[in-house]
Amino acid sequence: MAKPKQTRVYRYDFRGYHNVAATASQLGGPWCKAVTASAGSPTVRGVNGGGIRLQMDSTVEIQNLCLYMGDVLPFTITEIIRYWAIVKAGQTFDSTSQVAWGFCSARNDAIDSLTEQASFRCIANNTVVVETDDGTNDNNDVATGLTLESSDWQRFEIEMAEGITTMEPPTASVGRTSNIRFFGGNTYGSKRRVASGTRFDMSNYTSGLQLFFQLQKTSDANADDFDILECGVEVELGEYA
Repeated sequence: MAKPKQTRVYRYDFRGYHNVAATASQLGGPWCKAVTASAGSPTVRGVNGGGIRLQMDSTVEIQNLCLYMGDVLPFTITEIIRYWAIVKAGQTFDSTSQVAWGFCSARNDAIDSLTEQASFRCIANNTVVVETDDGTNDNNDVATGLTLESSDWQRFEIEMAEGITTMEPPTASVGRTSNIRFFGGNTYGSKRRVASGTRFDMSNYTSGLQLFFQLQKTSDANADDFDILECGVEVELGEYA
């Protein structure tokens, strides 16, 4: 008799969280921040009436802010069922700004240099695109038709387990990370699949991922910000007695 399979949902509610440590810890929780700045003082912190805000300042310099899990990669990609995040922009992003949120392996100041990732992105405006990389397959900046709002929270989802890639016999069809699917919500709360014309294949990667949110700018005076209210991930625990 097969042992039952179980799933677990890890939900992170950032409302009321007012400080983020520089290093993830058992006491402080899995989240930490990475801040790249020379003369300025950009911040990663909780705000009244919302969640955690990544806030650049008006210093003319390169700035990079990341909320992530300290490069501890707790979620094995082959066990992930789905991810979600509820976020919003603070404004219309400046042409020198970009933001990304989703899964990644080890973080990098350059989002395009992430070796493995599945993410939503806004690059130089509030138009949302999606991307996956697994070290072999690379799908960059695929259009979704969505716009990241500044007045309302929006929910975004990545499904890792339910997509099926149909193969011609005698090759067996495959699922899991061979056909990752992206979903986005509008300001009225409805959910729809986006970028469905592209097959997002991460099947060449089988190791761990972490959740991340990253806001950055090139040398510029803009003080754009990005808010995260909640995120989470559902994983399969596999068989056990």
